[in-house]
Amino acid sequence: MAKKNKTVYLGMIGDIMHPGLINIINEGAKYGDLMIGLFTDKAIATHKRLPYLNYEQRKNVIENIKGVSCIVPQDDWNYVPNLIKYKPDFMIHGDDWKEGPSKYLREQAFKVMEEIGGKIIEIPYTKGISASGLKETIDSLGVTPQARLSSLHRLISAKPIVRIIESHNGLTGLIAEHTSVDVNGQHKEFDGMWASSLTDSTSKGKPDIEAVDLTTRLHDLNDTLEVTTKPVIFDGDTGGKNEHFIFTVRTLERLGISAVIIEDKVGLKQNSLFGTDAVQTQDTIEGFCSKIKAGKNAQITRDFMVIARIESLIAGKPVEDALERAFAYVAAGADGIMIHSRNKDGQDIKEFCLRFRQKDDHTPIVAVPTTYNQFTEEELASWGINVVIYANHMLRSAYPAMVKCAKRILETSRSLEASDEYCMPIKEILNLIPGTKQ
Repeated sequence: MAKKNKTVYLGMIGDIMHPGLINIINEGAKYGDLMIGLFTDKAIATHKRLPYLNYEQRKNVIENIKGVSCIVPQDDWNYVPNLIKYKPDFMIHGDDWKEGPSKYLREQAFKVMEEIGGKIIEIPYTKGISASGLKETIDSLGVTPQARLSSLHRLISAKPIVRIIESHNGLTGLIAEHTSVDVNGQHKEFDGMWASSLTDSTSKGKPDIEAVDLTTRLHDLNDTLEVTTKPVIFDGDTGGKNEHFIFTVRTLERLGISAVIIEDKVGLKQNSLFGTDAVQTQDTIEGFCSKIKAGKNAQITRDFMVIARIESLIAGKPVEDALERAFAYVAAGADGIMIHSRNKDGQDIKEFCLRFRQKDDHTPIVAVPTTYNQFTEEELASWGINVVIYANHMLRSAYPAMVKCAKRILETSRSLEASDEYCMPIKEILNLIPGTKQ
């Protein structure tokens, strides 16, 4: 009877293959049959940006590398679940996890391997090779429209909740692209951008009544697309006439926009946050379903999303009306539902989501918690919400700062105080924009 080979476990994202990864694969194969624990999108998304390649694409590449015996999915950022499940004789890892945010992963892995009678082998980090450095280089080259377009679908599938922030120009796009924090060892950043009609029009000093035409909005949006790689959700207002919405969908899809959200209202647009203080006339269910179908029939790719925004609660109607519309819109082909409310307690949103999820557990729900902003993303996710949009915060935060700066200059007849109190140093401005620093 042939002696069974030892099993070696190696966790890997495997998005950008480089000599360092090939080296650790070769080293691991020396100890026995090398099992690759390939991180799924779900395992990656809560800690860093999604990889360029999806799981199946990465699997196809790695399973054809010499020395790899088999590949299993690793659904958790932590190695422990798979180590307990597969009980390898060895685990192999680079020695770069001894310090920094991965240190706790190392400690837990050592503890489990000791319990199951295994051993961890640490391979010296390959100098001069950095996956993050290679990723930064690739990011600097930009992204194709198709890659950007498809990323929202992947994010919704992979993350408990997708975090979107408003962007109305290239500068705010850069903020959405690069701003990140580490909270209790967890990396957090925005997943994409919201091209808001409110902030687009307000930044031009115009009312939010669809006064800025689609061509102008897309021209300005191009500034953001040129300097970012993350997905964009476009605020399509009412979508206009069905015949016009068809061309809107085709244009957005061609540019690589991931989704358009259209609201079920008719007539001259009034911002929803006015609620019943302004006339809010909803389209008929049949009329809006017809618009959804027109948009879905116009798209070419499977990844582009048409999301239906329901204004029932804004118009003072009950949750039952919103639910009736939601199920009808999904049946008409809507790829997601955005439910909106101006009530500060958020209970109507919660009721809608919980009742919707009783009958539909897969259609994405989008929320814009501008008024009910006391709830955390974790709480919103527990209601069944998949995407949260911070819809106007970039513009709302910029305006007060600019007014204070302008007033300070008037008060002091010079810019010294305003510069010291409200302005970032010129050198930081120069370093802020990629390509400015030589």
